[in-house]
Amino acid sequence: MLPSVHVNRQHVTKDMSNDNTTTVAVNGTSHGNSNNSNNSNSIAVSDMKDGELLKEVLELVLKEKLVTGMDTKAKVVQFKQPQELQEVLDLSVCNDESSVQEAKLILRQVLDYSVKTQHPHFYNQLYGGIDEVALTGAWITEALNTNQYTFEVAPVFIMVEHKVISYLLDLFGFTQGDGIFAPGGSISNMYGMVLARYLHQPDIKRKGIFAQKPLVAFTSDQGHYSVSKSAAWLGLGMDNVVAVPSDEQGRMLPKALKEAVEEARNRGHTPFFVNATSGTTVLGTYDPLEELADVCSEEGLWLHVDACWGGSVIVSKKYNSLLKGIERADSLSWNPHKMLGLSLQCSTFLTRHKGLLHECNSARATYLFQQDKYYDASYDTGDKSIQCGRKVDAFKLWFYLKVHGIGQLRSRVDLAFEASRYLAEQVVSKEGFRLVQQPECTNVCFWYIPPSMRGQPETSEWWGRIAKVAPEIKARMVKEGRMMIGYQPLACKNLVNFFRMVTTCTPVPTSTHMDQVLNTIDTLGTDL
Repeated sequence: MLPSVHVNRQHVTKDMSNDNTTTVAVNGTSHGNSNNSNNSNSIAVSDMKDGELLKEVLELVLKEKLVTGMDTKAKVVQFKQPQELQEVLDLSVCNDESSVQEAKLILRQVLDYSVKTQHPHFYNQLYGGIDEVALTGAWITEALNTNQYTFEVAPVFIMVEHKVISYLLDLFGFTQGDGIFAPGGSISNMYGMVLARYLHQPDIKRKGIFAQKPLVAFTSDQGHYSVSKSAAWLGLGMDNVVAVPSDEQGRMLPKALKEAVEEARNRGHTPFFVNATSGTTVLGTYDPLEELADVCSEEGLWLHVDACWGGSVIVSKKYNSLLKGIERADSLSWNPHKMLGLSLQCSTFLTRHKGLLHECNSARATYLFQQDKYYDASYDTGDKSIQCGRKVDAFKLWFYLKVHGIGQLRSRVDLAFEASRYLAEQVVSKEGFRLVQQPECTNVCFWYIPPSMRGQPETSEWWGRIAKVAPEIKARMVKEGRMMIGYQPLACKNLVNFFRMVTTCTPVPTSTHMDQVLNTIDTLGTDL
């Protein structure tokens, strides 16, 4: 078991003549970097028994309850400013290898000063901790360290990816199609734009964009910024991404989309791609897919659905109606590493156009994708990717589904939604809190109004003061290590800074957790 280590703030002394770390102080005692020490911890890492360092890591993970459930009394983060962290951490790279004690110290410090995303009160992003099953799947993929491009080097993982893609196509209602695992939702969204462009103007693959009219993409004013980034990378230009107005809840307006398409055509531009969102980043709203699919069908546009955040409701019988119409999309992206709690990264891209991924992206590298192999080369799926090296992320999702079963995941999704509904009810009923809107996904957006500001006229000056409340409370809660909750303004809706609280499947959120959130905010903000 790892010893309890207190890190002296002056823990590293350097010989400035050669920049080699010479001494590490642990618990006030200096340990040399010599292999001749009688202390077994002073031996070099290379002299450790096989697997000993891995055992230390496992012991540390278990001891700190990183996958078995942290206590709410533990800190989410031991926060330090960047300059302070530079003083604590020795980030130098030396000529000599580390001792065992130094390696342990590094691991201890990484854990001490990192954010504990598996803490029950980490709500800062659209993801959370992972459980033992998710971590097991991730560790196996890392240990085997292979590549998802040919059956030759990844026979099991290639078969798994084929099976998972087939399962997901059926799950989302695509009668046929294809898919791929990508390094994050932004790249998954870019896949949709690339395929849409290729289907609309296949000559671009070889001749480029130079002789083409400007292509125009459409997304809601609540859509993810990756759509604009994709347009920049593909040479369309960010100015050719049209932000379509949304309603009061943040859902894209189909009528406004149709008008925007007509306006683009009147300018002599070529509309080709619509990005709908199922679970927007801030408000967590779901665009009306049926109506948007009607517009895209009438106008001859590719409909992509960014379901990276809200797509996990597909496993829920109670909430999957939020995705009504998704089977009519040309493509979709979904990140199981968000609400479901898979390890980062695990992002899927699906399209109902079978063969289009390969046709669009294939470059036929002869050193990888020879057609005269000693097995069925059709299983070599790497040529349909824009990457060469690609992690075997499909296994992590398959293992998670296989071990847990859909029934358990359905229950977890429902519990995450129920916790968000409970929180929204408490916000409405509790003095000093005001809901921005009723939640659709598990995003609960609300303001906290300190006692000194209650009952006052809500002038522009008053709202200006409210805008400073969430940032100040956030700073206090992080510096104390109590919890982490996001906040932001929404300028297009004339909304000043509010808290955006999200619940995920891991760890399972409870009503007690939700009560603690509001009580903590109230305690930290009562003097403002």
